[in-house]
Amino acid sequence: MPDVKLVCLCPVPEDTAARHNIPAFSSDAASPAWLASWSSYLKAPLRVLFFRIPVELLHWAKGFRLVMGSYMLIVPGTGIVSDYLTGPFGYPYELFKWSTIAKLCRARLLFVSIGVGPIYHPLSKWFINASLRFAEYRSFRDTASKEYMDGIGFHCNKDRVTPDLAFGLPRSMFPETSVGTGQNPIIGLGLKDYDGSRSSSADRPDTDAYLDYLDTMAAFVIWLCEHQYSVRILIGDISYDSRVRWEFTNLLKERGFALDDTRVIVEPVQTVDQLVRQLATTDIVISPRFHNLVLGLMLNKPVLALSDHPKLDSLMSGLGLGDYCLALRNVDVNILVTRLVELVRDAEKLKPCIKRNVERYREALDQEYSAIFAAA
Repeated sequence: MPDVKLVCLCPVPEDTAARHNIPAFSSDAASPAWLASWSSYLKAPLRVLFFRIPVELLHWAKGFRLVMGSYMLIVPGTGIVSDYLTGPFGYPYELFKWSTIAKLCRARLLFVSIGVGPIYHPLSKWFINASLRFAEYRSFRDTASKEYMDGIGFHCNKDRVTPDLAFGLPRSMFPETSVGTGQNPIIGLGLKDYDGSRSSSADRPDTDAYLDYLDTMAAFVIWLCEHQYSVRILIGDISYDSRVRWEFTNLLKERGFALDDTRVIVEPVQTVDQLVRQLATTDIVISPRFHNLVLGLMLNKPVLALSDHPKLDSLMSGLGLGDYCLALRNVDVNILVTRLVELVRDAEKLKPCIKRNVERYREALDQEYSAIFAAA
């Protein structure tokens, strides 16, 4: 559809406009710096009454002007249908706002291959249920997401389950041949800002769980290097994982590991293309980050998932790799070593299966896009 005009709603519109050369608009209402500074002198109720509400109403008005006359509003992928990171007035409210605007502007509203949960607050559930009811098309990226919505009272029996949208990235992004590594594989080890398993959005991060996680990963890297493997450190989210990478590399330095040799490789990454190039130099990917795993699979790399969310369990089981999915909480070095040895042993046998399933997912997304845009 080369003549389509796109406008992106996102948290950092300046970055999106620069990267993709399309107009971008802030998806949430943010006060100008000078206004936020003035409002800080007022008590919370007065800030809401005299600043937050007017700014929010102005954002609604700008949203109507933006969407009016548009053919459709697409909410694609991600785990935005949740509140565990933001509470009800984060993602759930923003979904409700834009879904309502689309409905009133008579734009088609589509939720495409969305991930769901966790959703804790009753108001969040109301916002999300209302938003999805406005939609003319809905699909979920895994069965667990669809069942989660059913569990909070939203019946979606007729909605489709389709793969994560990253499986539809252009083939040109992915090298057709892997980089050779010799006898011993290069292990791509993903990091994340893991803070323990939370049972509600009010739970505070578990510092001890985070430190235990870093300590376990450091011990695992030491074992890998002692057994003649090389390790490439990966991150999956610049905003959240850059600090973790810094703290992790400092921990390795404290244990006597130099990071400027071929044993432990740490390189900056700013774009998906750069991440793909780093993944392409590995033989096996071990990560708790969903899209580290997806991109590794698209490069036909055997992967080991360290799961702290049902989306990783669904990803691995859907591809027939359920045996290579470990719970991140309380994972220890011995379990990691045992499962890695099994994965190295089975790698060549797994690759044809991975390739077939990835192609199946790509075809499923092609079919979904055809269905969505057939009438456009």
